[in-house]
Amino acid sequence: MEEKFKQQPSNCIKVVLFGPESTGKTTLSVQLARYYNSVWVPEYAREYLQNKWNDERKTCEPNDLLPIAEGQVKLENKLAQKTNTVLICDTDLLETKVYSEAYYLGYCDPILEKYALENTYDLYFLTYIDIPWEADDLRDKPEEREAMFEAFENALIENNRPYVLLKGDKKARLEMAVKCIDELLSKNK
Repeated sequence: MEEKFKQQPSNCIKVVLFGPESTGKTTLSVQLARYYNSVWVPEYAREYLQNKWNDERKTCEPNDLLPIAEGQVKLENKLAQKTNTVLICDTDLLETKVYSEAYYLGYCDPILEKYALENTYDLYFLTYIDIPWEADDLRDKPEEREAMFEAFENALIENNRPYVLLKGDKKARLEMAVKCIDELLSKNK
């Protein structure tokens, strides 16, 4: 059963856009995939939770986290087979773990926690909160952006994940991300 939360082997570099909501992760994911003529893994939770909101007018609950994690890994594993260069991941299970702990008083399902820590990536791009907040049906804590940013950065530090902080406008973020990915690609040749 737990195999569905595990990454499958792949021949690509994997980078994750990581950070609080409304910090430009999806925009940058699309830009990077286009730049590298590669693929990006959308955030499965957005589709899942938008459907839940549309159908039931309910937000995320603890019992949604494992289906979200399963959907995210399934999508990542599928799309990782479509590139041999770089896979851009709009999120990962570590991000889901951070949200779980922030929203549910420190609780994280043991299965989610296990795979959030076991699944690996070559680099994380931590997106800073200097981009204006954009409201939608799912975003809900504009006043807690700084605390959430700290939670995300702490998760990377505590779990010894390689990361680069991205600040500034879209152009500055894209340029920094490309520079870092190019370095990874040159080392991987």
